[in-house]
Amino acid sequence: MAEVRDKLSIYVPQEKLKEQPIERLIKLAKERDRSVNYLVVQAILEFLAREEKKK
Repeated sequence: MAEVRDKLSIYVPQEKLKEQPIERLIKLAKERDRSVNYLVVQAILEFLAREEKKK
């Protein structure tokens, strides 16, 4: 489990690739002067906070 805590890779399903999530993340990261990793972690944290409030 220690390895999961410092590294995580994701699989983007074929049907979602047409929405260009990777390209969009790269563009947004450049616009915000942040790394793609930063944006992904922020999105995950916001999702978790929102979902945990539902409990």
